[in-house]
Amino acid sequence: MRTSATPRPERHSPRRPASGRVPRLALEVQYAARRAGLPAPATLRRWAGAALERDVAATLRFVGLAEGRTLNALYRGKEYATNVLTFVYDDAVPLAGDIVLCVPVVRHEARTGGRTLRAHCAHLVVHGMLHLQGHDHATPREAARMEARETALLAALGYADPYAETRAAPDPERRRAAPRRSPPGGKRTKFATGGSHPRRAAPRRSPPPAGRGAPSRESGKPRGG
Repeated sequence: MRTSATPRPERHSPRRPASGRVPRLALEVQYAARRAGLPAPATLRRWAGAALERDVAATLRFVGLAEGRTLNALYRGKEYATNVLTFVYDDAVPLAGDIVLCVPVVRHEARTGGRTLRAHCAHLVVHGMLHLQGHDHATPREAARMEARETALLAALGYADPYAETRAAPDPERRRAAPRRSPPGGKRTKFATGGSHPRRAAPRRSPPPAGRGAPSRESGKPRGG
């Protein structure tokens, strides 16, 4: 639900650091939901690093249904929990933002989609990282580019194409841009997106985790995924 009072933020194009320098990642991992079976921080950092295109300082937070539903309703006007939300706070160096994964939704999608929880988490982390750095799928052309990038990155990590079974029947909902709102607490974000599911839109930005303006403090805005 987009409101006319909130200006639509400009998209920023993915940028790479100066030639010859490897981009740096500072990733804080937070588990605010049952951790059993979830990837370890070192694994999550490896996946996020594989999608790194520029310097990034972000928080990756795992949440339950209540927090996931609250964030999606607050920042995207959707009264349900979605799998991933990405919040971008600024376009400085390093780029600051957060990625929120709703554990119950992610577990359900992995189970019903015939994927392992690990493979699905890898996809959502890569998806969220790309959103954070400016990739989007608001149009068919953007979606094709982003899916191709995700597929290539996941293949390099040893995971199958997550879009293989759905590519033939695209979901129109995936082409819609997520509504944007300014985060509470005075902290401003460019935009937020959520819902990284094959053929659906996922959020880009999520609120920062406890201790640094995390989702629990509701200081971010998501992008769609």
